[in-house]
Amino acid sequence: MHIPDVPWSVAVSVQLQNGNEHIFHGPYDALDFLENEWPTRHGQKYLRAVRSCRGSLNKMTPLAIAREDFIAACLEAGLQAKAMPPVFAAKTTGAHSLR
Repeated sequence: MHIPDVPWSVAVSVQLQNGNEHIFHGPYDALDFLENEWPTRHGQKYLRAVRSCRGSLNKMTPLAIAREDFIAACLEAGLQAKAMPPVFAAKTTGAHSLR
């Protein structure tokens, strides 16, 4: 069964251990990373992030809580995480910039 992802209002940028940056747009992306690529499989904040991302996908946990728990887990694991600046509609739709 496929559970559709609902995007966070603000994406999260994470600096991975290899130096690459990965942008997470919602709890589905975050949960996939937590379950399949996470550098450490322990920690209270890691476990909370897994639970809240699953809960968010099942509409039991607010998206903002899952996002904050994911950021906290990243920090607990020593990964730099930060909010991405909002993207303006003009950039995403190809509209002309304001003059």
